[in-house]
Amino acid sequence: MIHIIAFYLFAAMVIASGAFTILSRNPVHSVLWLIMAFFNAAGLMVLVGAEFIAMLLVIVYVGAVAVLFLFVVMMLDIDFAELRAGFIRNFPLGLALALVLLAELVLGLGAYQVGSLHLGTPDGSAATAVGASNIEAIGALLYGRYLFLFESAGIILLVAMIGAIVLTHRERKDQRPQNISQQIARRPDEATVNMKPGVGEGVRL
Repeated sequence: MIHIIAFYLFAAMVIASGAFTILSRNPVHSVLWLIMAFFNAAGLMVLVGAEFIAMLLVIVYVGAVAVLFLFVVMMLDIDFAELRAGFIRNFPLGLALALVLLAELVLGLGAYQVGSLHLGTPDGSAATAVGASNIEAIGALLYGRYLFLFESAGIILLVAMIGAIVLTHRERKDQRPQNISQQIARRPDEATVNMKPGVGEGVRL
């Protein structure tokens, strides 16, 4: 009985948090609701026995991705009036995309119910070993059967990170260029100067 109550509680909180993430007018509040949705989704994963996925949701998505989103949103100088104006301007395009996605979802569910779509059946090739834990089974699949796909995803993420750094890198013309070799060769006695100011005298800059 407690499992059923926990499932409906977590599921309701995930749906409500996702709705508030979309409907919230403040971007900071949206990120906080997204974190709430991740936590409740982790609870659902624990209920189905996927504790590794639950820890990934908490550590990776909440501890890294969502917190990074929160810091970026809080550091940006967001003009909420301009944000609302952009929302109204792009509302027809967003509505059209939503209708297209809804039509695809309805067509997919209709085709599945009619029987036109046949889902694959497990052939036992990916079955876990007897006595192996959930983490061992996921590790065996990632670094065994899906090693090439796993490494390809890592390379794609690395290229995306390098591309983002290159696109956002800007050289400031109003600053003195940095001489790294000169900074490394500087001795401690050249880095600081003992001014020894007298009593009641200020420090000369």
